[in-house]
Amino acid sequence: MKQVLDVLQDSTIASRSGKDSRSRFWGVYKRVAEEHDGEFLERYTSDMDIVLVFSGLFSAVSTSFIVAMEPNLSPNPSDTTNALLTQLVDIGLGNLAAAGSAPAAPASTWSPGTMTQWIQKIAYASLSMSLLAAFGAVLGKQWLGYYKSNRYGRGSQEERGKRRQETFDGIITWYFDAVVQSFPVLLQISLLLFGIALSANMWTEQPSIAWVIIATTVFGFLFYSLTVMACLISPTCPFQTPISTILRILRIDSKITS
Repeated sequence: MKQVLDVLQDSTIASRSGKDSRSRFWGVYKRVAEEHDGEFLERYTSDMDIVLVFSGLFSAVSTSFIVAMEPNLSPNPSDTTNALLTQLVDIGLGNLAAAGSAPAAPASTWSPGTMTQWIQKIAYASLSMSLLAAFGAVLGKQWLGYYKSNRYGRGSQEERGKRRQETFDGIITWYFDAVVQSFPVLLQISLLLFGIALSANMWTEQPSIAWVIIATTVFGFLFYSLTVMACLISPTCPFQTPISTILRILRIDSKITS
C-alpha cells in the first residue's frame, strides 16, 4: 500500500487533484502571462525588424546623397587649371602686372558656402540618426531575447511566477516601452531631416523643382503631426504612432507623480 501511495503522490493525477487555491492561482497566472508575453514579444520583435530593414535601406539612400554632394565641399580642380592658363596667356601677351596679381592656386583662398555647409550638416545628422535607430533596434532585439529566456528562471511554479512578475515590473519601471518606441521616432526624425537637406540642396540648383520636394515634406510633416494629436486626444484613435505612445506614457506618469 505504501508503494501505491508513493506512486500516486508522484503521478500527475495526484498533483492535479491535490492542487490548492495557491497553486491554481499560479497556474492561471502562467497561462495569462504566456498569452501576454507572446503578444508583447511578437509586437516589439516585428517593430525592431521593420526599423532594421527601413534604416538599412534609408542609410544607403542617404549615403548616396551625401557622396553626390561631397564635391561641393572641395574646390573644383579645373579652377586651378584655368587660373594657370590665364596667367600663361597674360605672360604671353606681356601683361605681367595682371599675371602677378592673380592667385596661382585659387584653391588656397576657396571655402565652401554657408548654405552648403548647413546642407551637409543636416544630411550627416540624418544619416547618424538612421544608424543610431538601427543600433537601437539591434539592442532592442537583444533585450527582448533576454526577457524571453530569463523571465521565469528556475524553481517551483510559484517561484517562477514571482520571478516573471519581478522582471515584468522592471520593464514598466524602466520605461521599456518608451525606450523601444523611441527607435522608430529616431528614424522618422532622420527622414524629416533628409527631406529638409534634399529640399535645400535642390533649392540652390533649381528652385522650381525644390518646391515639389518642399511641398511633399511639409505635407508629410503636417499629416504626421495631426495623427499624433488625434491619438493624444482620443486613445481609441486607430492612427497610433511611436511618438504618440511615448507622449501618452509620459503624460500618464506625470499625472501619477503629481
